[in-house]
Amino acid sequence: MSRYRPPVKPGSQYITPEGAQRLREELRELWQEERPRVTQAVSEAAAQGDRSENAEYTYGKKRLHEIDRRVRFLRKRLDGMIVVDPQRTEGHRDTERVYFGAWVQAEHANGTVRWYRVVGPDEFDMADDYVSMDSPLGKTLLGKRLGDEVPVLLPAGQDLLTIVSVHYGLKPPGRS
Repeated sequence: MSRYRPPVKPGSQYITPEGAQRLREELRELWQEERPRVTQAVSEAAAQGDRSENAEYTYGKKRLHEIDRRVRFLRKRLDGMIVVDPQRTEGHRDTERVYFGAWVQAEHANGTVRWYRVVGPDEFDMADDYVSMDSPLGKTLLGKRLGDEVPVLLPAGQDLLTIVSVHYGLKPPGRS
């Protein structure tokens, strides 16, 4: 069995200002707070003597490698990101069409109505109603207009969504 893994296609390069700020904050916390703390702990563990049987030293070094890997990933990812502020471009686009960063209120075939926000792949975990633009639902919603009926394949099966409302802002209407 080969150890070869085909290269993974990176996610889209778009991100909202809030998502970019979250990634920058994670990078800052890892680099300026956690890494120095772990480095100090590894240094103290190394001073105790025999490193081969020192669990604190071994696990500390392992944690340093994890931190360094994440820091490299975040730096590389942030360098290639395109920050798109949906609020700043509102006057330059059709506000009844779904673009990146839009809040979309969709009615499912069973009658339930739900808000979704189309965001980049690095920020969809920020809230339950955030959907990655690379996901099947996100790809389906992008470019659609108010009132469009959109068939979408969800994990629960095929569904038909009707776009009820499109809003550009930090929060959808009616939420504080």
